[in-house]
Amino acid sequence: MEIRWHPALARYSTGHLALNWCGEDRPIDTIYLAVLVSVFVAAAIVLVLLLWIDAPYGKHGRSGWGPSINPRLFWFLMELPAFAAFGISYLLGPHALSLWPLFFCVLFEGHYFHRAFIYPLTLRPRQDGREPMVLILMAMTFNLANGYLNGTYLSSYAVHLYSTDWFRDPRFSAGLILFVFGVALNKHSDHVLRHLRGPGESGYRIPQGGGFRFVSCPNYLGELIQWSGFALAAWSPAGLAFAIFTAANLVPRALASHRWYIARFPDYPAARKAILPGLL
Repeated sequence: MEIRWHPALARYSTGHLALNWCGEDRPIDTIYLAVLVSVFVAAAIVLVLLLWIDAPYGKHGRSGWGPSINPRLFWFLMELPAFAAFGISYLLGPHALSLWPLFFCVLFEGHYFHRAFIYPLTLRPRQDGREPMVLILMAMTFNLANGYLNGTYLSSYAVHLYSTDWFRDPRFSAGLILFVFGVALNKHSDHVLRHLRGPGESGYRIPQGGGFRFVSCPNYLGELIQWSGFALAAWSPAGLAFAIFTAANLVPRALASHRWYIARFPDYPAARKAILPGLL
């Protein structure tokens, strides 16, 4: 069974620009649509849950969540499904070798190659550091869906990307700027966190410099900006679902981390916000 977008829903014109996500009257597989809607619904559920329960990993780790594993293996197993699902779904599409889908493929897969194969090796976990396996199962479910949605969309449904003219669209330019800025902010913030402790040291310190001058979790802010930029540059409903789910996951996490810093350090900067400078 296939669903065809009604022209009024598939195409909305604003001046000389057209907001055309799936191509006018282009068939959309019902499984794809169901998974896409499920991610939006899951984002709302995750947001509510994480505002009440701090996800038990990293500095918020605690017992009572079942079997646990090494943090490096935890991150590898958690991120690998997105890399694999995107790659397989993307290669199955008819436009996998088109210029702009391939460009966005490199952005997505480059990120997840780093997260699955490089980032875990850069971690400096505590000697007693362990992460609960139950979180891996939940994260794998989302990452499989996310990889499938974005890979399929780019090489099968993103009609506007199959023309070489897309780079002239202001959505592409603005989104790419946001993406690059978000990546830079995220990487620099991760670098600061990795070097808070010297060799052989343990414990936590107040991170300083860069985005930490304004918020407690600039690494999370960087990811929000990065994937919002991706969704805009690719003009992708799958990318939008990814950005919204990322926000639902990371905003409560940032709020919890901000409270943790304030409770642990009496001299924590009072003007520093959790994740949005001057706002939240």
